[in-house]
Amino acid sequence: MKILNAEQIRQLDAYTISHEPIDSIELMERAAVAFTAWLTQKFAAIDERPVWIFCGPGNNGGDGLAVARLLHREFYELKVFQCLIGTEQSQDFKANLDRLPQLELCELAEGDPMPKIPENVLLIDALFGSGLNRPVQGYWAELIAHINAQARLIVSIDIPSGLMPDQPSVGAIIKAHYTGTFEMPKLGFLFPENQDEVGEWTYLPIGLSADFINSVQTPYFYTTKEMVVDHLHRRKKHDHKGIFGHALLVAGSYGKVGAAILAARACLRSGVGLLTVHAPRCAYEIMQMAVPEAMMSVDGHRTHFSEVPKLSAYSAVGLGCGLDQRRSVAEAVLELVKTAQQPIVIDADALNILATEKKALQHLPKGSILTPHPGEFRRLFGESPDSFALHALQRSKAQELGIYIILKGAYTCIACPDGSCYFNSTGNPGMATGGSGDVLTGIITGLLAQGYTPFEAALIGVYVHGFAGDLAAQALGHQALIASDIIEHLGRAFSLMGPLAR
Repeated sequence: MKILNAEQIRQLDAYTISHEPIDSIELMERAAVAFTAWLTQKFAAIDERPVWIFCGPGNNGGDGLAVARLLHREFYELKVFQCLIGTEQSQDFKANLDRLPQLELCELAEGDPMPKIPENVLLIDALFGSGLNRPVQGYWAELIAHINAQARLIVSIDIPSGLMPDQPSVGAIIKAHYTGTFEMPKLGFLFPENQDEVGEWTYLPIGLSADFINSVQTPYFYTTKEMVVDHLHRRKKHDHKGIFGHALLVAGSYGKVGAAILAARACLRSGVGLLTVHAPRCAYEIMQMAVPEAMMSVDGHRTHFSEVPKLSAYSAVGLGCGLDQRRSVAEAVLELVKTAQQPIVIDADALNILATEKKALQHLPKGSILTPHPGEFRRLFGESPDSFALHALQRSKAQELGIYIILKGAYTCIACPDGSCYFNSTGNPGMATGGSGDVLTGIITGLLAQGYTPFEAALIGVYVHGFAGDLAAQALGHQALIASDIIEHLGRAFSLMGPLAR
């Protein structure tokens, strides 16, 4: 799914209006119907509480008026506030104001006392839409602060008022508990500094032009199951283990053998044909017992990685899980990076070693995959003032180095060498647990070894990792979820991905 900026969404609306064709007021009606259907389904007991709707003078306010009319038809207790912001009203706002049935309509002008909001009110925010181009200030900022302080349940139409969709936001912003946005998410919804404003969000299809969406150019995508399934390979009756590649995981150290076990189990569950784990001698017995399906390449050192095995036998290499960062390990990591011919998946301690030896980044084989969390990313590439700037740096470094950078988070983002970015739609807070990253490294390494391109391995790996985590959370809840649970649900995640494309 493409993610468009505010200007492209305006163009999309205009294109739909002219080419469907459909009047703009009817397109607004379509959006209001979708939002109202979602709202009433989401809050099945909404008729037990009054609904207050705050409407600005633009099209977002027009959406709010249309929603008020639709809720009135269903006999909800309503109160609408027409906020007299500025001197202009959009034509569709005026049309929906004329269509508004007889209900409690209050005008709110600058200087008026703030309305006292009862505790049981469901408040719908339709003050400012995505066309806002400056921070909300003055009386209307005070109103937003008042709503945030008093309202118990706030639902925003399309975007929380005051939030900028494509750049950092300042000033007063509605803190929505839920946001129903139209057709596709806004880029700003995917960044952590906006989570308290956006709340739980969903996108509501309203039939905007598929032709325009298919033709418009954007570097931003939101990964869906359909996108992932298109890249999955079908297994054939006479396939054998040699077809599905031989992966090498360089992982583990004294006290961190568990990381190697998790990565190895995940790699095997991804479908790799053969797996060898290169680990220090202290890991030999436990690895053989914990992961009997894996072969062992035993390092000469008892406690940590110190020597690079011959790499030519392997179709993919995963490096870093539980390695340690002492000098001898760092030297071996740098040697492996410089000698490898195949793409490498790099995580954890190996990333922190590269952060101290940044020149080695230039030696990474093209198509290599880095999987940092935000702290590791900052150590590698420097600080950023906000998520928009951090994301721009991520894209820039992926292009500069010809690699894939997977920045882990709630919407894990894959930055590709061509400048495109894919935000993941699966996963949950229960996956914020030790070892989850080792599982991801194992999955991606296994996919890469099977012959998936680095892009496919990253896209599928991130999605199925989150999907397995979602299945685990359904069974166990967020609090109790551990990394091993993700591995245990990988099989079901793959099987539920639907029919394989090829």
